[in-house]
Amino acid sequence: MTATTYARFLSRARTGGPRDGDGPKILEHVLGWTLVVVLAGFVTRAGLM
Repeated sequence: MTATTYARFLSRARTGGPRDGDGPKILEHVLGWTLVVVLAGFVTRAGLM
């Protein structure tokens, strides 16, 4: 990647996605892992795995 293309890459407009510092990260991780555990429980109870 040349310096010009790298500068263009860095100067792209934001698309409305998550930004640094938006809310507590620990809560997001806890809720994500909770979802993983609950989904794994449902899959094993249903006999799909």
